[in-house]
Amino acid sequence: MAARVRVGVIGCGNIGKTHAKAFANIAGADLAACCDGDAARAEALAEVHGVPHVFTDVGELLRSGTVDAVTVCTPHPTHADIVVAAAAAGVHVICEKPLAVDIAEANRMVAAAERGGIKFAGIFQRRFWPAAQRIRKAIDDGKLGRITHGECRVYIWRPESYFAADAWRGKWATEGGGALMNQAVHAIDLLQWYLGPVTEVFGRWAKLRDGDYIDVEDTAVATLVCANGALATIQASTNYNPQFGFHVQVHGTSGATASVWEMPEGVEGITDIWTVPGEASAVHDRARDGDPRPGFPEFHRLQLEDFVQAIQEGRDPAVTGAEGKKALEIILAIYESTRTGLPVRLPLA
Repeated sequence: MAARVRVGVIGCGNIGKTHAKAFANIAGADLAACCDGDAARAEALAEVHGVPHVFTDVGELLRSGTVDAVTVCTPHPTHADIVVAAAAAGVHVICEKPLAVDIAEANRMVAAAERGGIKFAGIFQRRFWPAAQRIRKAIDDGKLGRITHGECRVYIWRPESYFAADAWRGKWATEGGGALMNQAVHAIDLLQWYLGPVTEVFGRWAKLRDGDYIDVEDTAVATLVCANGALATIQASTNYNPQFGFHVQVHGTSGATASVWEMPEGVEGITDIWTVPGEASAVHDRARDGDPRPGFPEFHRLQLEDFVQAIQEGRDPAVTGAEGKKALEIILAIYESTRTGLPVRLPLA
């Protein structure tokens, strides 16, 4: 029987609570520690799940010998230093999206994990939706032919109260970006997962809402060129009320179109278009018939369970740190393209 994995949650805010709840329902994992700079917040989460160890210092946690792995749920710009420290301590680590807020930091994280011989994963739980995996399998099985075009639309709503809820939200210095970096990153990850390597990005971002309570982008558009010749578009905004949600669609030379749609935000995405030749449409209509769909933390649980099993089995997790870096690189290329007014080639220097 594989040894149980002792896990610590670093960052005990909203997403840390989601991770803790997920780990509490994973066979083979023991939630062993909570760590947050706010001692009361760490203690409150520990009390909910009966966690034996509470820390306010990441270094102290990593030196304590109480954990085999940690999950990083802190604001984006802090991710890199925590992952590098975990790798140096020989502690496996899974990190919330985005991995970092610049490519040099992301590369530093991946290199540190390789040096430390640890398992390093990035959170993209939407890849674990059955509808998302169905598209990936159809591509792998050649049912779409060569992918020729993809599109990603993220039309969601974030009111002023959302940004007021946490001081780090909506600021370049503490969030590293806005609609792209914090929300659309999930859909962009699915898009590039289906398309394959992206070689060129041309885009624009803007802050279009009134008020000075954010300084990051709330709206962005971009075009992508892929290594296989496919073209794709990204449209993202947090100004849409009512929301349309997240939608990722791909097309191939077989004449097939396949897409996944998340609406309302936070629940399982469904297959809304499926025209694979020779197959029934099998469009999932739970969004229309009112049946409940799982959301948080179910698909976090599936990805975190894969991470635990990767540690136990000595294999790579489903979404490695290097894989998790790809969506970040596309987003950073949109920022750079806006700055220069020019297309940006990938990989970034």
